[in-house]
Amino acid sequence: MSKFTERSTAPIENTTIVNQLSHRTFRRFTDERLTDEQVDTLVEVARRTATSSFLQQTTILHITDQRVRDEIAAASGQPYVGGDKGDLFVFLVDMYRNKSLREEMGVDSRAASSMNLFICAAEDAILAAQNTVTAAESMGLGTVFLGSILGDPRRLIAAMELPELTFPILGLLVGHSEQEPLYRPRLPRDVVFARNTYPRVDSFRQALAEYGTEVSEYYEARGGSARFDDFGQLVVASLGTGGAHVSPVLETLHEQGLCLF
Repeated sequence: MSKFTERSTAPIENTTIVNQLSHRTFRRFTDERLTDEQVDTLVEVARRTATSSFLQQTTILHITDQRVRDEIAAASGQPYVGGDKGDLFVFLVDMYRNKSLREEMGVDSRAASSMNLFICAAEDAILAAQNTVTAAESMGLGTVFLGSILGDPRRLIAAMELPELTFPILGLLVGHSEQEPLYRPRLPRDVVFARNTYPRVDSFRQALAEYGTEVSEYYEARGGSARFDDFGQLVVASLGTGGAHVSPVLETLHEQGLCLF
């Protein structure tokens, strides 16, 4: 049995923590759709997520129109985003609602275009997405986050007919998985956690040498050849190349009236 078939453990475990430590990414789903009760539960969990300054600057779209889903899949460049398996949700940064409220009350809304408030709203949306995943996994469902939807943000905005001051920050597929993926190894604790000041590391390449070997073994265990001999090679090959890493996100944000100052 591969060591990548066993989840990690923690000093304290309960049902919630076991589910969180069991997290994996699922990209293949059965034909079974979520029930109305499951969808309503996930939305309620998202609604109850912590929110910056109680402004609640996020909106969630459940994509049920196949035409819209096909456009989102085309924007992402990922084939598993398309089709009709799994339920697709998109989490929006939404400054439009509060801007509209302020205008109805005769108050200037220039602040809605600031970078600071965009970050606050992005925090709301991403936290809501993570809460949704935690809830979905507790129901035995599989999930995959879709940062790839930002491969073509303009196409995404057009497909979902988004108003100004909104932006699709993250997608999420939820469904009944038809695969049993391995557990992907994570960076060692001492390079991602420290107390009070940034971790002191003289050479990340050296610090991650053993981890790089583990990553290579993981890809071999998945049934293919090792994609990278160490984690540094993965970072060199992947960082800032293709899709959502190079799409015109900043320009599109400006076109939506966001992050102007």
